[in-house]
Amino acid sequence: MRFLACLAVNKIKAMTENRINSIIVGKPQKPIKTSISLPASKSISNRLLIIKELSGKDLNILNISKSDDTTLLNDLLLKIKETTVSESSDNTVELDTKNVGTIMRFLTSFLAIRPGNWMLTGNERMKSRPIGELVDSLRSIGADISYLENIGFPPLLIKGKNLQGGVIEINAELSSQFISSLLLIAPKLKNGLIIKVNGKISSAPYIEMTIKILGNFGINISRFENKIEIRNQNYFPQNYEVEADWSAASYWYEIVALSNKAEIFLTGLKKNSLQGDSRLAEIFKYLGVETKYLEKGILLKKKNKFFKNIKIDFNDIPDLAPAIIVSCAGLGIKGKFAGMKNLKIKESDRIFAIKTELKKIGFDLNETIKNKEWVLKLSSDNDVINQVNNIVFETYDDHRIAMAYAPLSILYNSVTIINPNVVEKSYPNFWDHLKKAGFTIF
Repeated sequence: MRFLACLAVNKIKAMTENRINSIIVGKPQKPIKTSISLPASKSISNRLLIIKELSGKDLNILNISKSDDTTLLNDLLLKIKETTVSESSDNTVELDTKNVGTIMRFLTSFLAIRPGNWMLTGNERMKSRPIGELVDSLRSIGADISYLENIGFPPLLIKGKNLQGGVIEINAELSSQFISSLLLIAPKLKNGLIIKVNGKISSAPYIEMTIKILGNFGINISRFENKIEIRNQNYFPQNYEVEADWSAASYWYEIVALSNKAEIFLTGLKKNSLQGDSRLAEIFKYLGVETKYLEKGILLKKKNKFFKNIKIDFNDIPDLAPAIIVSCAGLGIKGKFAGMKNLKIKESDRIFAIKTELKKIGFDLNETIKNKEWVLKLSSDNDVINQVNNIVFETYDDHRIAMAYAPLSILYNSVTIINPNVVEKSYPNFWDHLKKAGFTIF
């Protein structure tokens, strides 16, 4: 009983501290017309940092992401590089990935071929995010990886060594990052790697991104049906400029969609992008946003017409789900959404987070048993939607939840965002950019 009482007190204390750590976002007082320089893609940046280290040569990365995720990966790679490992040493180097799935997955493969004893860990949320499929694949070619707590989940003890490579089979339904992680180390393996991909690939465009980046550095890749083959070969380093982040653009599309009138220029985005999230332009035209491609970026304009019903499969574009679903709710659009399963194992359980917070504005998000789709519609409790004074939104320690709910201030005069600093994970200047667009932040 004493333990439960202490647990309750600690929970209340944590909630109180979170309430203090909050901001109020007030809606703009005039039509939005602004230009925004979006952050660089952290997905591309993180792949480049791994390639830079694997190549063993200097690689000048232009416009690298300043996000917490990329900064953390760079710091950990420096720590690994500076670690002196002797064959007789039993010292274990601890590497904390916090709640960054990309780092956990990329470093699992990277450290498997890096001599030394490595303990790869993360925060409590990371310890609940599965990694067994990747570990099993690496073990099948001789990697020495063991679980320190729960089987199938971090933390991991990795004893790095020279792996020969070979044939790997992997189920791609959980995360495309498992495959990208293997692709990045494949050229360094003596016998290369043949990856047989089973199941429907989650976030397939991110695998395409990895393959295209590898090709940019001289890596030849053969593909046939569900097989990807990379032989042993050398990276050829060269300068590389990172694109702006299409995922970050989703919140500006949402802002335009929810506004009566808006015109926003987003610099650094291009039509022929490595990023699958560039599908934003196609999707948001059904939500009342026009996209015009210009020489140095894209121009977003509000259109008066939008669809009343929409159906979207998020399997390839899971990071866009928060902004798109919240946009649909704000516009009163009835939505049907598929490909949502993997949202449960992101930085938060995003399905739970989105569903819980949508109730505060009078919308239900429920799964249909028959089609495994999630349906968005008005709640039977219509009194909720009449609330217009400073709705408080929890963010679940998830950057995308924070950024997706902030634009609702356009409809509800102001909203409170709990733990606003989470945006630093991918978009450190988000709140400053909202101010520039005319929102009040206090």
